Amino acid sequence: MRSNNQSNRLIKWIIMTGDFFLMNGIVLGFSHWHWRMGTWEHGMVEIFILVNNIALMLSQLRFSTIVHLRLVGGGDILKRLVGLTVAQSTLTYLLMLIFAYDLRIGWIQWEVGTLFVIFLLLKRMGERWFIKLYREAGRNTRYVTLVGSDPEMAGIYRKLKNDATLGYRLLGYYGDEHLQKLVDEIDKVEKNKKRESVRLKRLGSCEELLNAIKKGEELNLGDELYCSVSRIERNIIRDVSKYCDQHVVRFFYVPVSVETIGLNLKREMLDDMEVYTTYENPLQNSVNRVVKRMFDIIMSLMFLIPTALIFPFILIIVKIQSPGPIFFKQKRTGLDGKEFYCYKFRSMHVNEDADKVQASKDDPRKYPFGNFMRKTNIDELPQFWNVLKGDMSIVGPRPHMLAHTEQYSQLIEKYMVRHFVKPGVTGWAQVTGFRGETKELWQMEGRVKRDIWYMEHWSIWLDFRIIWMTIKTFFIHDENAY
Repeated sequence: MRSNNQSNRLIKWIIMTGDFFLMNGIVLGFSHWHWRMGTWEHGMVEIFILVNNIALMLSQLRFSTIVHLRLVGGGDILKRLVGLTVAQSTLTYLLMLIFAYDLRIGWIQWEVGTLFVIFLLLKRMGERWFIKLYREAGRNTRYVTLVGSDPEMAGIYRKLKNDATLGYRLLGYYGDEHLQKLVDEIDKVEKNKKRESVRLKRLGSCEELLNAIKKGEELNLGDELYCSVSRIERNIIRDVSKYCDQHVVRFFYVPVSVETIGLNLKREMLDDMEVYTTYENPLQNSVNRVVKRMFDIIMSLMFLIPTALIFPFILIIVKIQSPGPIFFKQKRTGLDGKEFYCYKFRSMHVNEDADKVQASKDDPRKYPFGNFMRKTNIDELPQFWNVLKGDMSIVGPRPHMLAHTEQYSQLIEKYMVRHFVKPGVTGWAQVTGFRGETKELWQMEGRVKRDIWYMEHWSIWLDFRIIWMTIKTFFIHDENAY
């Protein structure tokens, strides 16, 4: 693990050095081509460059890059990036007032800062992509061992195996053969073509692991270990975590599924005792609701304008290939379980099963251009009208047809919880592998679980992250999009 930490630090310093080169390139470009800076007195340009570097250096102390970290999301990277550029621009402006109070620096610094944040965002995207390729090639990786056979381990396996950005390699697991069946099912469903499908190796039972530890045997557990056994089996948790501590292996405990209470809990201290309490989801806060609504209005207008421009072309092609209305409207379940009409461009021939049967991969009801619209999400564009009206949000749980709401509310205990927030054009479930047709119950259960997670962890940064992940599907085709 020590070599991994060193390479992580090297990646961080390379990225930070690149930030300085980028910022200096922008400032030097302005010094040569910006008409205002051409009128500055001799020496002021050099001072401006120096102050920008000092401000960036100070800002890096608080907002240094985290793009190299494994367990970090795009929203966290974006927040750190915005914080860095705002702090750098503000500090530069304030420091320049000390050196040249009468120099009008405000607009120039605004322009420099705007270009810096744009190019820095593109740079971070490139760095994230490079780190992914670097780790896919087997560099800067960490090796992981799993302990336990609970279904929660299958979720850990899926995350660590399929997210190449994390750079994990699975050594195997200690547990019974039940886990092997779960991960084999994941491999079968996911059909991950980008990476070789290597069968997870069973290293032995939990009892065999404990016996080996007690005998003082040297075990190759890698850099990190994830353990998911019942808290009743404290001896396993205690002995394994103690062994990890002694051999510099990071230990993670994952509560087993029957002990996961399904509540979002906040840690508090009662004198010297640790207690946990429930707390409201972020969108129950009126300020957060206003922020999200303003965001929805702005984004929906941005999408409706180009939709209006391409509408005549869509109208002509749809009418040629499939007689009938241009729009498809269907009653869906929305906020607080209330019904509303959801609008889409009609991508199927007019049929009697539209309100009962989901679209399938080779659905005969689809016509050629309709199939293209579904794969590229063009058919969803009229839903921005639903967003503008207030029936939907840009990001949220996808609204389901009434027949599915009735069906799954009887089969899944927390299904209706997803209706405590507005449904969305896109959502966390859709960008994390639960998009499209739900052939089996576990697929809908996974979707509901992710919808509830989104409700409990909402932030405007998470919405930005989901929108970005959705935009990527325009260029990287999702096999579940049909």
